[in-house]
Amino acid sequence: MRRGKPVISDACARAAGPVDYAHGPTGSTKRAAHMTNENLASEGSDSVRGLAAKLGIAAGQVVQEIGYDDDCDDDLRAGAVAIAGSELVDDDYDDVVDVVLLWWRDDDGDLVDALVDSIAILADQGVVWLLTPKPGRAGHVEASDISDAAPTAGLQSTSTISAAPDWQGTRLVAPRVVRR
Repeated sequence: MRRGKPVISDACARAAGPVDYAHGPTGSTKRAAHMTNENLASEGSDSVRGLAAKLGIAAGQVVQEIGYDDDCDDDLRAGAVAIAGSELVDDDYDDVVDVVLLWWRDDDGDLVDALVDSIAILADQGVVWLLTPKPGRAGHVEASDISDAAPTAGLQSTSTISAAPDWQGTRLVAPRVVRR
């Protein structure tokens, strides 16, 4: 059951109240995560960064997170923040993003709709990382479901990696147009 979206950017703080990991909820009835660079100082280890480095995130990129829930991998999230050098933004963000982390489980609804929504503000050379539970874990999404949904949403799958202990990542990009 979804408990709410994280508020990762101060620009998005209006969506749901932040959670200070050291002190607990700050008054919101929805669970939200507020990851700041200070929170990540102790989490910015090489191993945490290594998880996110697999995703090709670079310093200065804007990373949007969609589909957050309690089962998401906190080390992967922390690594993305540490590498990008800025906080993750949620799905209320309305500027261009370079990378989308789309956490998706089998019972989350229509994958095509989620992928279409995820590319709405994606930069021209942007990447969507579809993060799904690994085989044998609750909520696993079959590879055939991803390969069917991606082209319908205007994306193509380029690779699949082990993104975290319980999550695999499928890299999705807009197909390149052949120029003559």
